[in-house]
Amino acid sequence: MREDVEALDIRDVTANWVNAEVLAHQIGERIKALADLSDTPLFFGRLDYLHAPGAAKAEGAEGERFYIGRRHVHDADGDPMVIDWRAPVSQPFYRASKTDPLDIGLRRRFGYTGGDLTAYEDEHLSDPAEEAATSKLLQQEIERPRVGPMRDIVATIQPEQDEIVRSDLAGSLCVQGGPGTGKTAVGLHRVAYLLYAHRERLARTGTLVIGPNKSFLHYIEQVLPALGELEVKQATVDDLVAHVEVRGTDEAAAAVIKGDARMAEVLRRAVRSHVTLPTEGVVVVRGSRRWRVAAYELEEMVRELLDRDIRYGAAREALPQRIAHAVLVQMERSGEAPDDRVQDAVARSAAVKAAVKEIWPPVDPAKLVLRLLADAEFLAVHADGVLTEDERKTILWTKPARSVKAARWSAADAVLIDETTDLVQRTHSLGHVVIDEAQDLSPMQYRAVGRRCTTGSATVLGDLAQGTTPWATRSWQEALTHLGKAEAHIEELTAGFRVPTDVITYASRLLPHIAPGLTPVASIRENPGFFAVRDITEDSQVIGACEELLRNEGSIGLIAADARVPALAEALTAAGLGFLAPGEETTYETRLTLVPASLAKGLEYDYVVLDEPQAVVDGEPDERTGLRRLYVALTRAVSGLIVTHAAPLPPQLAQP
Repeated sequence: MREDVEALDIRDVTANWVNAEVLAHQIGERIKALADLSDTPLFFGRLDYLHAPGAAKAEGAEGERFYIGRRHVHDADGDPMVIDWRAPVSQPFYRASKTDPLDIGLRRRFGYTGGDLTAYEDEHLSDPAEEAATSKLLQQEIERPRVGPMRDIVATIQPEQDEIVRSDLAGSLCVQGGPGTGKTAVGLHRVAYLLYAHRERLARTGTLVIGPNKSFLHYIEQVLPALGELEVKQATVDDLVAHVEVRGTDEAAAAVIKGDARMAEVLRRAVRSHVTLPTEGVVVVRGSRRWRVAAYELEEMVRELLDRDIRYGAAREALPQRIAHAVLVQMERSGEAPDDRVQDAVARSAAVKAAVKEIWPPVDPAKLVLRLLADAEFLAVHADGVLTEDERKTILWTKPARSVKAARWSAADAVLIDETTDLVQRTHSLGHVVIDEAQDLSPMQYRAVGRRCTTGSATVLGDLAQGTTPWATRSWQEALTHLGKAEAHIEELTAGFRVPTDVITYASRLLPHIAPGLTPVASIRENPGFFAVRDITEDSQVIGACEELLRNEGSIGLIAADARVPALAEALTAAGLGFLAPGEETTYETRLTLVPASLAKGLEYDYVVLDEPQAVVDGEPDERTGLRRLYVALTRAVSGLIVTHAAPLPPQLAQP
């Protein structure tokens, strides 16, 4: 298939060099999408239908066989050899069961090692004599050691996950999933499915995956390309709102207020305050004639535009046309026959421009936010009845900046500028947006993301128990309302595929203290995993635990409170152990990553050493946030966890 594309001759099929460049780019992308993955098989399953799909199920009718894989594969004659996992005919591979076989006689799973076929396993779903059994190959694939970036899960998608993956594009969806339930993978595979089912529409409108940080995005960046999808953009929320350079940070109290949805009303008032009702009319000179639009007429136009509550910039563009139209009406009444060109000329005239600049001046979003945060009186006027006096004092800068460039903007400030920018001019909307680790977004950040999918849909992924910001969302319904998707359907994943039983049981001791309403994750893994809690006296014992785990196959993560990372890095270096930073790709030579607790979210390792749980808790502004951070750190292990501590463990980890 790749050679066929490479052999295409486009010299005589393009009208000009622009078309030729576009077509050459499309062919190049197609070749990339058809690249072989050395350790990834073309197919992983087989379905034997009792009857050909779509045909009448008459007695004696022949069935049909399909091989299921990551990509559609056809032979030299164009006949299909492997069916894309996203095709409707592939769906029973994930949904069929002994109780509901979906006309499947046999489901075969293939096992691979390094790309070579090494095993297969059959289920005769329509045979009443065969009992339902847990798939050994499925368990092995789920528990396979992880080295390198996140991989796809097309061979192991479970029925409840498949329902989410194949949900319709028109509806927005929220997935609450505890550690190891596969919510991130589900979200990415949903993107792949939507691109398959609605390719033309999403090619026009665009698709975006939003992650919590660059390390996380680097970790997941190979999943979609491995499925042949190369056009999906990835970003953090900070990337989306990068109108200014962020060089400063906020105290937690200030960040919470700046992230509060009430700030949207403060900004709206501040923007609209620039409009001044006219006190004088406008006189337009055309040749030897003078045309006057009275002040009361101008006031009516301005009030009507304000009442419509359209964007500030759109109203500002409409006002000169309204004034020009009033002049044209006078011209017509006097017997002239002006056309649209005359109206445009009047709208661009010096008199009209001057009037519009006086009545509806341009607004620079960054300058407006700068004034709000630096001018106590300006903030007090527009936050009256919205923010308390103490809240206003909390967000005011102690040392006001002289200019936009000189200001030490924080991440929360950038979101305020983005909100203001949208008040002035509408933000471009995409066809579909996926937000992962969404529980950590503030209401204003939700609004920023929501602006990017006002005419599209969203998939929201997260876990309320892993909310580690002071402004973390309290409920999904509240978050979805801020996102502008209050009607979104909420699904909950509670089956744990990644975290071993002993590890998730230990971590779940924290749930009553951090998210009492959530259902604990129930691990479905047969392997209980390796788990130990060790009382130590020096850092060399932490390094020893890492050396012990490195004897196993797979990746190792040493997770510690941010303040402890420099000391542990020094100890690892002294011991001659090479290590990586989060986001750097593990190799078979270097499998150990030193992870600050603040960056652990969304990452996973075969084995984890968690250093000093109490230090992880103490590193956050409050105990609840600290315990949530600890919950995240405890649940990064796929096969085993060693907890090391010299200080006492948090009391919440005591046996319940």
